Amino acid sequence: MTHSAPHLNQGATVEADGVRFRLWAPVCDSVALFLEADGQAVPMQKQPGEFYEVFVQGVGAGTLYRYQLHDGLQVPDPASRYQPQDVHGPSEGIDPNGYDWTESWPGRPWNEIVLYELHVGAFTREGTFWAAIDKLDHLAGLGVTAIEIMPISDFPGGRNWGYDGVLPYAPDSSYGRPDDLRALVEAAHTRGIAVLLDVVYNHFGPDGNYLPVYAPTFFAERHKTPWGAAINYDGQHAEPVREFVICNALYWIEEFHLDGLRFDAVHAIIDDSDKHLLDELAERVRASDDRPLHLLLENEDNDPTRL
Repeated sequence: MTHSAPHLNQGATVEADGVRFRLWAPVCDSVALFLEADGQAVPMQKQPGEFYEVFVQGVGAGTLYRYQLHDGLQVPDPASRYQPQDVHGPSEGIDPNGYDWTESWPGRPWNEIVLYELHVGAFTREGTFWAAIDKLDHLAGLGVTAIEIMPISDFPGGRNWGYDGVLPYAPDSSYGRPDDLRALVEAAHTRGIAVLLDVVYNHFGPDGNYLPVYAPTFFAERHKTPWGAAINYDGQHAEPVREFVICNALYWIEEFHLDGLRFDAVHAIIDDSDKHLLDELAERVRASDDRPLHLLLENEDNDPTRL
């Protein structure tokens, strides 16, 4: 079993002597990194492909930051790994290598999977990742061999069905910190229970999504979904968008040791590319690890090729 932090195409990357920050902002003339601790705005350098980047020495995990756009608006990191003050607050730098994994988990083949869909907020009285650990023995006793966690990407407020997430890399703070999710995954694995996650790659929720401000080409008006303009997977400037989503899938598998993903409403993932996003994503996910990885999907068109 191999695990390593994937290379994300944007976000905050904790390094030995500081943190590297990177943002795709194709319509911005300038971007600065705003550090909450001292109120300092650090100019970011424009890189090829309309990315902005800066390396800040002397800071590390726990750094609170936002990106300050050319008009002064401060926004969270779209690839934030944690939002301690919800979707409109600052992002927190997280070191994915800070958790001490002790497991040696081989995974479970599909023919052994008995799947239990789990909403973290409703599963226990506390509604947290940590509290869910105490009920894993009950699930194992029922014969459950895998849990499918409903979407946890950061959403506005403390209660949500999960499908209005706006920051797909950030486990919602109402459920706990990222390491609490890692602890839940490891506890499930010690009981022989695989862990899958429901992810939403067809739309963003309406509250807290700042992408249209600095990256409007993240969306494509020529494709429509029930939530408005589709995510741009096949038009001009689609490559950073595709990479953002594929890296997200790899992020959950590699940084949280998940055993698979369930893709919401793939009929609304509109892609006329030679290689559909889902095909490229599946290839890269399956190449990332040698244990069984399970990819499930919801498809109202009942397209048999997706099976």
